[in-house]
Amino acid sequence: MLRILVLITYDVSTQDAAGRKRLRKVAKECVNYGQRVQNSVFECMLDASQLLILKDSLVSMIDEKEDSLRFYSREQ
Repeated sequence: MLRILVLITYDVSTQDAAGRKRLRKVAKECVNYGQRVQNSVFECMLDASQLLILKDSLVSMIDEKEDSLRFYSREQ
């Protein structure tokens, strides 16, 4: 099965309690799939279906008006 190296970066606004809760949820979800390399940066080795599931999950957690979420990928 083809594996994809995915770099996930995020910046979640923590100005209020809801933002801090979103930040914890995003980080926890990323830990389930990969390794933290900086505070808001994770490296993950995923197959295509895992990548889609993770993307859908993270996009549903963030507030697109206040937060930033980026995925960078490369096939291995």
